[in-house]
Amino acid sequence: MAVNLLNLENVTVAHGTRLLMDEVSLGVSEGDRIGVVGRNGGGKTTLLKTLIKAEEPHSGRVTHSSGLRIGVLTQDVRVDVRLTAHQAILGETAEHTWAGDARVREVLDGLGLHTMGLDSTIETMSGGERRRVALAALLVQEWDLLVLDEPTNHLDVEGVAWLADHLKQRSPVQAHLVVTHDRWFLDEVNSTTWEVHDGVVDSYEGGYSSYVLARAERDRMASTAEQKRLQLVKKELAWLRRGPPARTSKPQFRIDAANALIADEPPARDGIALQRFSAARLGKTVYELHDVSLAFGDKVLLSHVDWNLGPGDRVGIVGVNGAGKSTVLKMLVGQQEPDTGRVVVGQTVKPAYLSQEVAELDPVLRVLEAVEQVAKVVDLGGGKTIGASSLADRFGFTGNAQWTRVGDLSGGERRRLQILRLLMGEPNVIILDEPTNDLDIDTLNALEDLLDGWPGTLIVVSHDRYFLERVTDTTASLMGDGTVAALPGGVEEYLAKRKRAAPASAPKSKGGGDSRAAKKELSRVEREIARLDGRQVKIEAEMAEQAADFAAVARLDDELKALQAEKAGLEDSWMELYEATQD
Repeated sequence: MAVNLLNLENVTVAHGTRLLMDEVSLGVSEGDRIGVVGRNGGGKTTLLKTLIKAEEPHSGRVTHSSGLRIGVLTQDVRVDVRLTAHQAILGETAEHTWAGDARVREVLDGLGLHTMGLDSTIETMSGGERRRVALAALLVQEWDLLVLDEPTNHLDVEGVAWLADHLKQRSPVQAHLVVTHDRWFLDEVNSTTWEVHDGVVDSYEGGYSSYVLARAERDRMASTAEQKRLQLVKKELAWLRRGPPARTSKPQFRIDAANALIADEPPARDGIALQRFSAARLGKTVYELHDVSLAFGDKVLLSHVDWNLGPGDRVGIVGVNGAGKSTVLKMLVGQQEPDTGRVVVGQTVKPAYLSQEVAELDPVLRVLEAVEQVAKVVDLGGGKTIGASSLADRFGFTGNAQWTRVGDLSGGERRRLQILRLLMGEPNVIILDEPTNDLDIDTLNALEDLLDGWPGTLIVVSHDRYFLERVTDTTASLMGDGTVAALPGGVEEYLAKRKRAAPASAPKSKGGGDSRAAKKELSRVEREIARLDGRQVKIEAEMAEQAADFAAVARLDDELKALQAEKAGLEDSWMELYEATQD
C-alpha cells in the first residue's frame, strides 16, 4: 500500500473577496503523478503553495509525513544573482566529480545548460535561463515529492520531451504535482488530473485525454449552465479521437463513451474550403524565400534556403533554442533583412505578428476599449462576424472583466488581450511566436476554435506540440545546420531526426597513442571555449552599453545565442574527450 505523503483537510483559502479553495480535502501518496489544470487566477498556484505550507489556509489543516522531502519549482524563480550556474546547480562540487555522474550530466544536457555555460553568472541570464537553472538544481537531487509550476516554459520541444521522459523514469515511489498548460505533457507524465475551479478541486483518473472526456460528460449532465463550454470541449475531444492512436490508447480513456459523445461532431476544420477562401483573399503569393542566407557571428541560421508559404498554408516551425526560429518570423514581417537572397511578400498580405514580448498598452484603458481601438466587429470568413465584446468573452474576459483596467491585468491576461487585438485587425496572415506562453487551457481551446475556421495563412513557432498538431497541417524544422526541412511526420519525426543527428560518443581510448591524441584535442577544445568565454563577456558588455537601442540589443542577443550554441557543442566534446582520457 502506497505511503501517504501529505493531506489537506477541509482547507479554505481566500484572496480578498475571491474564494479560491472552499473546504477542500485531498491527499498525495507515494508514486502519484498528478497534473493540475484550471483557468488563470482560478487557484492552481495557491493550491500548490498551500500543499507545501508556503501559504497558510484561513481554515482547515495541512499535514506532511515525517521527514518529507519536497522539491519545488515556482513561477517566481529566485536565485542568488551573484552565483554562477555551476554554483546554483551543484554548489561547490568540483567539475571532475560531477562530470563522472551520468545522472547529473543527463540533466545538464537535457535542459541545455551547456548552451548557456556553467560559468555564467545568474545576473547575466534571462528569466528563462534562470528558470532552467532552478529546474536543473531540483532534478539533480532526490525528493519524495516534486512540485512543478509551469516547468515547460522556456524549454524547446526537445527539452519538453526530455523532461517528460525524465519524470517517467524517476523512481516509482517518487510523486509529482505539475501545473502546466502543455496538454501533451499532461497526457504524457500524469496518471491523475486535478481541475481547480470555483473553489473546489475535482479529481479525474488519467491524463489530459481522459480528463477532457470526463469533463464533457460532467458538463453534459449539468447541460443548461455549461452548454456553451460543452461545445468547445466536444470539439476538443473530437480532435483527440481523430489524432494519433497513441493519444487515445490509455486504458482509462473510455472509447465507447467518447464515440457516442462525438458521433455528430464535424471535423475541426474543412481544410480544402479554407484554402480556397484564403486564395481568394491572398492571391497566389504569400511569402517566398529565394536563396536566402542569414548568420549571426559564426552561427549560420539559414544557408541558401528556398521556401514557399502559400495561401491557406498552416505551418508549425520547430527547432532547438538558438536555431533562428524567431529570427525567421522577424524576416517574414520585415524586421530582419537576410544577408543574401530575397524575401518576396505578396501584395495583398496583411500580417498579424505576435512576438514573445507583451505589447505595452495604455494602462488606464479598459479591456473592451483596448479591443475596440482596433475594431468593433471582425469578419471571421464565410459570412460570419463577431463583435468585440463577444470575442472578448470567448477569450475569458466575461462580464465585468471587460471593464478591468489594462494596468490591473496579470501577465497571462495581457497575453490574451494581445492575441485578441491581433485577431480584431482582420489579418489574412497570422504569425505566432510561442503563443501558448501564459495561457490557460480553456483560453487555448478558445483560440484553437477561432483558428479552426480562420481562412488565411498561419505560421506558428511553439514548443507546445499539442497546440502545433491541433492548429497546423504541416511541420517544418530548422535543423541547426542552416537548412529548413519539411516533416511529414510532425514533431515525432523531428525528434527522431535530432536523435539520429546527435554525435556519437567519443571512442574509448585503446592505447597510449589514442590517449595522448585525446589529451591534445582536449587542450585545443579548452582553448576554444576560453576564447568564446572572452567573446561572450564582450557581447554582454556591449548589450549593457546599448541597452536603450532595441535593434542593437536584439542583434547582440541573437549573436550571443549563436555563440552559446557553439560553446555548448564544444563543451559536449570536452565531456567526451575527458572521459576518453580517463581510461
